[in-house]
Amino acid sequence: MSKSAKTLGILGGGQLGRMSAQAAHRLGIKTVIFTPEESSPASQVADDTIISSYDDTDALEQFASCVDVISYEFENIPVETVKLLKRFKPVYPDENLLAVTQDRIAEKSFLNSIGIPTTGWAPVNAPDDITSALKTFGAPSIILKTIRFGYDGKGQLRHDSDKSINNSWKSLGGVPLIAEEIIDFDFEISVIVARDYTGHTTAYPPVLNEHQNHILSKTIAPAPISKEMAKEAQELTMRLAEKVNLRGVLALELFVTRDGKLLANEIAPRTHNSGHWSIDACNVSQFENHVRAVCGLPVLDPAQHHEAVMINLIGEDVKRAEEFKTQKNACVHLYGKHDTKPGRKMGHVTILGTKIDRN
Repeated sequence: MSKSAKTLGILGGGQLGRMSAQAAHRLGIKTVIFTPEESSPASQVADDTIISSYDDTDALEQFASCVDVISYEFENIPVETVKLLKRFKPVYPDENLLAVTQDRIAEKSFLNSIGIPTTGWAPVNAPDDITSALKTFGAPSIILKTIRFGYDGKGQLRHDSDKSINNSWKSLGGVPLIAEEIIDFDFEISVIVARDYTGHTTAYPPVLNEHQNHILSKTIAPAPISKEMAKEAQELTMRLAEKVNLRGVLALELFVTRDGKLLANEIAPRTHNSGHWSIDACNVSQFENHVRAVCGLPVLDPAQHHEAVMINLIGEDVKRAEEFKTQKNACVHLYGKHDTKPGRKMGHVTILGTKIDRN
């Protein structure tokens, strides 16, 4: 076994960093957060926090000097920041995975290159390319997305052929886009995998995701799909993990089409909102397995012991937390965010259901 890290550095101060820090503490691993944000959710539970911008070289070197290994909790960390930090300490997952997931065209191209099917797509570098994409897909409508920095529905729109292509182009900032084919899908699932320093890769059960206003609102674990489809989804995600030489956790979002096919939507190079239920309904959470993987401990095969439904508390939904605190089998997780804003994830609740008998 490799020598395990005693102190984990986490780039980013959001709720994913918070839950990773909590998992690290249970393993006796200290955490240091690097974030530009004052009083971030992660810093409230970490051992220490360095507050500075991601391009502050001196602050980054100071951060690296007080940790053994580094990870990140969201994918919009600058690749150059990771490259700089790698001069001083290991960073997992590495910048190659980060670079792929920061560019939607690179992401789709990579998935297709390793035999993972996606929705149809085309690059859009000028307004006229929107018209070309409509013709390519033979459809009256397409989804337009910015290539970089889009999440939770931001940086995307549906373009219909009767709309002005110039207006759609301008509304997304006049930057390079990707056009995606609109498919007739039944629902979305996601799979989370963990992979450690030995190459051992393990997958969580696929889960079904429901969205409101493009933001994940509910996850049902496990997804109500066949054993064959569940196995295929896990195998695709494990293939992805092996091809990128993952050390840590990643998630793959997949559409299930009405004719029973799986099409990859997006990669998350980190722990994922759809895996929060694993804290309360599994022997080992996605956060613990991520910490294990990046800190040199073996990842554990997850075993779900209860059916679960995870509900995101978005914006004013956080007011329901007091109600959930009195509900049997409800596990409440609040993120310590001070300002309630529309679309902001304030916490989540996992409702434990029937115990799963694995005998």
